[in-house]
Amino acid sequence: MENNIQPTDIYALAFHHRFQWEEAQNSYVILFPEGMVKLHGGAGEVIKRLDGKVSVADVVADLKATFPDAQDIEKDILGMFDLAVGKAWLRKVN
Repeated sequence: MENNIQPTDIYALAFHHRFQWEEAQNSYVILFPEGMVKLHGGAGEVIKRLDGKVSVADVVADLKATFPDAQDIEKDILGMFDLAVGKAWLRKVN
């Protein structure tokens, strides 16, 4: 991955960012001083699991168990991590 996401990495939402369900958008969003990002598909499912304590591997395992019929889910999850880290929506805790 471009940002070298490792299974043992632990992430949390970046400082000054807030994650929430936005009824008006009918989706999860990340709010930050410069604006808002509407999260599509499973992106919100990834972000809502990040508490600064669980590893990337934990998130992957949890989502695989939650969505057992999803194909290539690990690739999609790692892609979301890569995007979120690249956009500075997440900060690495460890």
